[in-house]
Amino acid sequence: MSEEKPKTIDEYKRWLKAEHKEEIADRSATRGRTIGEMPLILSFDTATLGGSVCLARGETILASVMGDPNISHSNTLLRDINQVLKTAGVTLSDIDLFAAAAGPGSFTGLRIGLATVMAFSMTLDRACIGIPTLHAIAHSCGSSNVVVAAQPAGRGEVFAQLLSVSSDGVVTELDAPSHVSPKAMIEKYGALTNLKWAGEGARLYQDRIGDAAHERTIEFRDEPLNSAGDGRGWVVAGREANLAKEIAALALQRLECGAAGEPLRAIYVRPSDAELKEQCQ
Repeated sequence: MSEEKPKTIDEYKRWLKAEHKEEIADRSATRGRTIGEMPLILSFDTATLGGSVCLARGETILASVMGDPNISHSNTLLRDINQVLKTAGVTLSDIDLFAAAAGPGSFTGLRIGLATVMAFSMTLDRACIGIPTLHAIAHSCGSSNVVVAAQPAGRGEVFAQLLSVSSDGVVTELDAPSHVSPKAMIEKYGALTNLKWAGEGARLYQDRIGDAAHERTIEFRDEPLNSAGDGRGWVVAGREANLAKEIAALALQRLECGAAGEPLRAIYVRPSDAELKEQCQ
């Protein structure tokens, strides 16, 4: 791989053509799948610190790698993608579907991830899908009638959304994602007596959630990821650091529902710091 780090869609397209020239030239011969063969999905999460990359054949994980939270995605994403491809013994031209976290999350991370997935899709003529970050977080903790997916938004605030996850992993929105303080998040959902809290935003403010539960005389506990539990009280679910696996699973659902052709867009929820600064001028 070239030492120069591509950052824009055009730069990624040039990088792809230079680094995978033979694969792209031969993609018409490698694109088709045999009847009954599950799609090969390359997914990645750049909405969270560190992030992750996953390669799956249908529901089967072939390879995955966790990123480094201390290093920018722009310096690690292509390296990590190459690593999972090499581990699984496949090439980019073998991929049937590209998927990425669509947000909310880090503005810079989202732009890197979405630019990459769009470049791969356009250059290799493959489908691509954006998966809401909070959907992936909710999916990671298994089935639940009501789950608050929470992701740190910086400056002591969180992105939060109320969702449900069916026994077969279908995520349904019960409200819109919001950008709020931890206190406002707890107040917003505090009337629900049986509730699962998921994501790094919930783990980070677990003590506050526990205090609020006790004030409401609601049973409070934490449980391992995907624990069946009994559905009573407030439960903080265990941490799933590799969201790329959840993104691959949700992308497969959408592909099977025919949603792979939908426009790819970022979910920011709040304006970026640059936009806020411009509004104040």
